[in-house]
Amino acid sequence: MMETTRIAAPLLALAFGCASLPAHAAELGLARLFSDHAVLQRDQPIAVWGTAGAGRKLTVTLAGHTVNGSANAHGKWRIELPPQPAGGPYALTVTSDGQTVSRADILVGDVYLCSGQSNMEFAVRTSTNAIGATYGAGNDRMRYLNIQKNNAATPQDELKGPAEWTPLTPETVGDASAVCYYMARSLQASYKIPVGFINASWGGTTIQSWIGAESLRTFGDYKAGVAAVAQYGADAAAAMRAEDTRNEAWWRAHDPAAASQRAWATPDFDDTAWQAVTPAGSWKDSGLAGFKDFDGVAWYRTTVTLTEAQAKAANLLHLGPVDTYDTTWVNGVRVGGTSTSWIGRDYSVPAGVFRPGRNLIAMRVLNAGQGGGPSGQPASRNIGTADGQVIPLPGAWKVQRGSALTGLSVPPAPWDVPTSLTTLYNGMIAPLVGYKFKLAAWYQGESNTGAAQEYRTLLPMLMRDWRQRFDQPALPFLVAQLTSFGSTAKTPGQSGWAELRDAQAESVAHDAHAGLAVTLDVGDRFDIHPTQKTIVGERLARAARAVAYGEKTAPGSPYPLSARRSGNDIVIAFRDTGGGLATYSSDRAIGFEVCAGTACRYADARVAGDTVVLPGAGTAGVTRVRYAWADAPFVNLFSGDDQPVSTFQLDITASN
Repeated sequence: MMETTRIAAPLLALAFGCASLPAHAAELGLARLFSDHAVLQRDQPIAVWGTAGAGRKLTVTLAGHTVNGSANAHGKWRIELPPQPAGGPYALTVTSDGQTVSRADILVGDVYLCSGQSNMEFAVRTSTNAIGATYGAGNDRMRYLNIQKNNAATPQDELKGPAEWTPLTPETVGDASAVCYYMARSLQASYKIPVGFINASWGGTTIQSWIGAESLRTFGDYKAGVAAVAQYGADAAAAMRAEDTRNEAWWRAHDPAAASQRAWATPDFDDTAWQAVTPAGSWKDSGLAGFKDFDGVAWYRTTVTLTEAQAKAANLLHLGPVDTYDTTWVNGVRVGGTSTSWIGRDYSVPAGVFRPGRNLIAMRVLNAGQGGGPSGQPASRNIGTADGQVIPLPGAWKVQRGSALTGLSVPPAPWDVPTSLTTLYNGMIAPLVGYKFKLAAWYQGESNTGAAQEYRTLLPMLMRDWRQRFDQPALPFLVAQLTSFGSTAKTPGQSGWAELRDAQAESVAHDAHAGLAVTLDVGDRFDIHPTQKTIVGERLARAARAVAYGEKTAPGSPYPLSARRSGNDIVIAFRDTGGGLATYSSDRAIGFEVCAGTACRYADARVAGDTVVLPGAGTAGVTRVRYAWADAPFVNLFSGDDQPVSTFQLDITASN
């Protein structure tokens, strides 16, 4: 699955993180989360934290409440103010030894944490009806904070900067998460209290990236990968050597030439007989002899000459996107490898790897059957330095075919975005621990559609993990269900998207503090990023009214309770039907199937109040019914108040 988000220097963030200042250098300060215009959660204890000289005494004041404390031996402090009702604006002030740090225009209200992948990241400015949303955006009781992307091997106690709360105006709303904004706008209009929403999202990422290590390591085969990420955080060079060993073991098991070709990554290998190319797209379109229809492995090599000062400062290698799987070396030292074609390769290079004089950069690339090789423009390939220089790489590379291989996927390193383990929790969620939230909204799953059964465990794990870490055991979670995308179905079959939707719905149904926004009817089967975000946000708001605000209302779409035989018919009962089910553009509901084992067939379906009847479908051997079981199903079954029925499957029980 492709998304267009570009990842900026993930390994730099992994290697250096955003750790707080050491004690001897700590200045009086507030964590970046507490900027001007921040919104703090009402009716909950308000934790405030920051840095100061070790042992220094401090006083924190907000809205007439003053609390004293002191910094610990590491130059960090955390002080808790009493719960406060909605109000403001206030000044937040920290004083110590005659020094003062303050933040202005602070509100107390409800704070929403929004997270996920690109459909949560999707900005207001690119949503349907964005012009109207922009003109009407002025609201001094609403603010938002976009968390910078940070891929970190260890939990961080500070956000990657800068981090600034932004008041909602026509000029600023375009940069806000569309789904999060439309949800927040609806709720703020209902409850008339200040609202702040935090967007911590990263396009293309899997759910495993967002779960804390202590939780994720308890599931399946993730223990070793989580341990490898922790090792990377403690000793990046040792972890990279271990990853090189694992990676080479995979190559030797799948490519008979891997062992002998490893010498092609070394500086002293003679590549004068190789072809020359300036990569700017697929190797199949390059005109290179032997590459027009080639699928498999190709090796690329280039050299760059550095001065002594440049070599000392050089710490990054930017190669642009590579199709598909690369392993990259500098002077024979592995510096990275990525397994996603649309991601720009931005690799952190340890000190001492670049040298004065000639430096060799080598890439081994396995394509996935379509393109192949470095696919970006030559200008995107360069070396970055600690002092901000950009040193271009030569446009021309030497290239040599390796083995012809098809149908293989190289396992990524466990710290590589977008399939990393725990690292986005570490870099983008952990720095928020201590803040309180009214609710969390989650819009993710596209990148997990090949592993829906696993998602049935991972989504409840994420909800449980965040509740524990924020010390809010009943924190409401709102899940935006995957919409329609991809191929339509003319006959019943398997669907990774349907299975993932079903996993989301079941996870929410078994959680007393969760709600689901069904989005089947507002997708775009040709675009993984449908632009109709207003309805998605408003459906999340509807779920929030029931789950987070305690209104006595249905949280969303009709939910299937049972499927039973009634003579030769099958009767499916629903709750939350909004006064009775309805079908649009037909007197029949489309998308229903009955299954005998793995063989499924479409079934006629008719609405009867809170039930759907499948006439004559209960033939011998039929044990299961399912609905909207396709990547991009066409649906016409809704509640009486216009909420679409979700994808589902149910075992059929005997007649009562």
